[in-house]
Amino acid sequence: MPAILMSLILQLMEQDNNLSLHCYAAGKMIRGEELLTIRSPYDRRIVGTLSTVKKEDTLAAIAAALAPNALMSHFERYQVLNKAQTLLGERKGEFAALISAESGLSIREAMYETGRAMDVLMFAAIAGLQEPGQVLSCDVSPQGKTRKIYTVQEPVSLAVAITPFNHPLNQVAHKVAPALAAGTPVILKPSEKTPLTAIRFVELLYEAGLPPHMLSVLLGPTHEVAEVLVADPRVAVVSFTGSVSVGKRIAQTAGYKKVILELGGNDPLIILEDAELELAVTLAAEGAFRNSGQRCTAVKRILVQESIHNEFVSRFIEKTKTYTCGNPADPATIVGTVIDEAAAIHLERLIEKAVAQGANLVQGGARQGALLQPAILTQVPRHAEMVVQEAFGPLAPIMAVTHLEDAVSVANSTAYGLSSGLVTNNLEHAMYAIKHIKAGTVNINEVPGYRIEHSPFGGIKDSGLGIKEGVTEAMKTFSFTKTYSLPW
Repeated sequence: MPAILMSLILQLMEQDNNLSLHCYAAGKMIRGEELLTIRSPYDRRIVGTLSTVKKEDTLAAIAAALAPNALMSHFERYQVLNKAQTLLGERKGEFAALISAESGLSIREAMYETGRAMDVLMFAAIAGLQEPGQVLSCDVSPQGKTRKIYTVQEPVSLAVAITPFNHPLNQVAHKVAPALAAGTPVILKPSEKTPLTAIRFVELLYEAGLPPHMLSVLLGPTHEVAEVLVADPRVAVVSFTGSVSVGKRIAQTAGYKKVILELGGNDPLIILEDAELELAVTLAAEGAFRNSGQRCTAVKRILVQESIHNEFVSRFIEKTKTYTCGNPADPATIVGTVIDEAAAIHLERLIEKAVAQGANLVQGGARQGALLQPAILTQVPRHAEMVVQEAFGPLAPIMAVTHLEDAVSVANSTAYGLSSGLVTNNLEHAMYAIKHIKAGTVNINEVPGYRIEHSPFGGIKDSGLGIKEGVTEAMKTFSFTKTYSLPW
C-alpha cells in the first residue's frame, strides 16, 4: 500500500473519533434521542455514535417509500449508481478507515472490501441500463395463435434489506445497489455492530443524486425497527443476511411476502493427493484467515487425503506464521480482530472443546481481547462442535479423509450447503465433486468463496433460501415479471 495513502488512512481513523451520525427516512435526517456508541474491537476507543429511531420513524419511512413518485428511468438509475461508484473511488481511503475502525478488520481487508463495493456499483449501473425480457411466439402448438408474448421486469413496491456486521460496506452494496438498479425503493437496517459505514454509504448515494424516497436507513430496538419492517404487509421483499436462528424467525413472521435469506456456511476445502501442494496451502490460509475468518464462505473445514496429510500440515503451519495478527490500522497486519471480545472468547472455547475431544492445537489460538491468533488444529473429530456448526473466526480445523468419496461425504454431513472447494489436478475428481457436493458453489482449485460481483451466489439447506448476491440475479429478487401479448 502506498505510503501516502496509508498516511491519509491513519489520519482519517483518528478523525473518526468524534463521528456523530443519524438515521434517514427518505432523505430526512432523524435526530433520535437514544445514542448507540460504536467502539473499536481492537482498543475500545469510540469510533462514533449513531442516534437510533422509534416505531413511528419506521412507519414514516415505509409511508414515504410508498408515496406516489415517478419511476426512475433506466438512465437515471445508471447515472446515480455510476456517480456513486466514482464518489466511492474518490473516498476509498475514508471508507476503508471507517470499516477497519468499527469492525476491527485489517486495513488491507477494508481496502479490498471497498474495491468490491465499487465493482457492485459498476455492475449495477450497467444493469440499470438494460431491459431484460423475452419474446415468445404463440404459434408453436396446435392450440396456438398468431400472437407474441413479451416479458418485462417491473420493480416491486418496497424492499427491506437487513445486513450483517462482517462486511459493513459490501453486504450493504450487494442489497441496495441491485434494488436501485431494478427501480425498487429500499429501507436498510444495518447491523448495530457496524452501522457507521452503512450510514455513510447512504449519504453517498443521496449525494450521487438518488431521489430521497428511494432509500432509508434505520437502526433502533428490534421491536421498533426490524420486527416492524419484517411484519408490515406493505413490504414486498425482505432480504436478510445473518444467523440461522434469526433468519428462520424472519421466515416465520414475514407473512405473505418474498423472503430471501443467507444464513451462513460451513464450507469445506478438499485437498487430494494429486493436488499441487503449494496451491493447496495458499488456498487454505487465504480461505480460513482472510477477513479474520468472518465470512460465510470462509474455509471452515480442511479435508486432506491421508497420504499427504502430514506434509500439508507442516507446510500449512509455516504459511500461517506469515499471517500477522495485530493492530488493524497497521498495513503489515493481515488478520485483525473478530467483531468483539465475546466472539473471540466463544472461538477460544471451541478450540478448548475440540482439544478435549482429541484434537491437537498445533499453531496459534492465543487470545488478547478481540484478537485471536490464526489457529490450526489437527485430528479434529468429525463430531466436534467447531466442524459441525459454523465457527466464525480464524480457525483452521484439519481432518484426514481416505479418498474423494469420503471427503464428499464429510463435506455434505453438516446442516449447511453454501460453498465448497476442491484442490486437484484430476478432471474426473473435479467432475465428481461438482456433481455430488450439496452446495450452492463448488470451486475447483480456488477458495470456496471465489466469485465476481455479478455471478449468482446462494446456498441450500440451512445456508438459506434463494439467490442473495450477484447483481443480475439479485435484481430479479427486487422485481417481478410482467407479460403482455399482442396480435402478430
